[in-house]
Amino acid sequence: MVRNVSMWALRLFIIGAFIYAAARMLGNFWQGVLPVLLALIICTVLAPLSGGMRKVGLPSGLAAFASILLFFGIVGGIIAFVAPNFARQSQTLYLQTVEGIQRLQLWVQGPPLELDNDELGRYIDEAATWIQSRAGSIAGSVFSGIGTVTSIVVTLLVVLVLTFFFLKDGHKFLGWLREATGRRAGWHLTELLTRAWNTLGGFVRAQALVSAIDAVFIGLGLIILNVPLAMALAIITFCAGFIPFVGAIVAGALSVTITLVSLGLTKAVIVLIIVLVVQQLEGNVLSPWLQARAMNLHPVVVLISVTVGSALFGLVGAFLAVPVVAVFAVCWRYVLEVLKLQSGEIHAEDIRFETVAGELIGRYTEDEGRLKRVTLRDNEFAGEAAGRDAAADGTDPTTMDVDAAPHPAERPRIRPQLDKARDILDKTFEKFRRS
Repeated sequence: MVRNVSMWALRLFIIGAFIYAAARMLGNFWQGVLPVLLALIICTVLAPLSGGMRKVGLPSGLAAFASILLFFGIVGGIIAFVAPNFARQSQTLYLQTVEGIQRLQLWVQGPPLELDNDELGRYIDEAATWIQSRAGSIAGSVFSGIGTVTSIVVTLLVVLVLTFFFLKDGHKFLGWLREATGRRAGWHLTELLTRAWNTLGGFVRAQALVSAIDAVFIGLGLIILNVPLAMALAIITFCAGFIPFVGAIVAGALSVTITLVSLGLTKAVIVLIIVLVVQQLEGNVLSPWLQARAMNLHPVVVLISVTVGSALFGLVGAFLAVPVVAVFAVCWRYVLEVLKLQSGEIHAEDIRFETVAGELIGRYTEDEGRLKRVTLRDNEFAGEAAGRDAAADGTDPTTMDVDAAPHPAERPRIRPQLDKARDILDKTFEKFRRS
């Protein structure tokens, strides 16, 4: 018992040390990894458009350039639509904010608080001091993922260049990978990377749909109540929706605050109710359903991922945490499927493959596992010797405890049988490929 606990403790320590070392290494290369991750996420949005342009005959470079240009055109159009309204209402909002603060001062000076001017001034000074002390940490959390060495402009330029080349040559990557790694490993990687890509695209589409629904309904409520900067707040709500849990709370608090200082307490309470109702419907009904279909992650896993990502890499880490964890989950599930195919627990027909390469390598892996099991079962050690040992112990081979530690025994060499099985599998693989 003590030995088993010690061995498990040692394994957990090794795993923890590996995770810590990987995190430190990722932190050292974060300035190089961040642009790649951001470019991949952007490509999940633009890749269908670029692929459609290639299908109608456009060269890859021109299709990638046109997709990026269209993306910037849409973003620029939104900014051009919101900017005049923002500039026009910002001065009005400033005057309403001053008026709202004055009303708030009169309210706290009356019952039930009964604060005099000196006490109120002291509280305001304390609040201003607290905000100033937190301003540096807030700004640091926003830009900590980008780092101090690489500027924002350089990072965005690198993301732009990487996005162009990913769109231009990304469809050739899997073919190159199969040639570089060999037939068997290349087919595994083709299926695995295709699943990861589809999961990443599913995350972006699901979050975009959820964020759009939040922005539309909250924005309509703000417009009906004549809240200043309603369109700008709707766009902020949409952008903040890509950060699970935290983004929606921050955007909703901002909408309520602006309503409070500009239109008073009553309409601020109405906005708060609208935000809570929309976010509850989105968080309890729509978002779990869409994320379960896109990523198959439990909400607790999503929450922990956002918490750890924000603690390690700030706001950028909170944004990237969920898709990174989803891709790791895809890799883990694929490894489990391969192991189950080899052991015979499942069949290739039970798995939904994303590529022809995945289906072929799945059938190949299943046949390989079946032949290995036949070889081991027909071997003297795996068959007759095991049965004799079980009978000598007075144990029925069909009801023995397979969780118990086996008796030490000298395994005979079965390399010739495995080589023979490999030759048979290669012939079977060629039949699958030709069919």
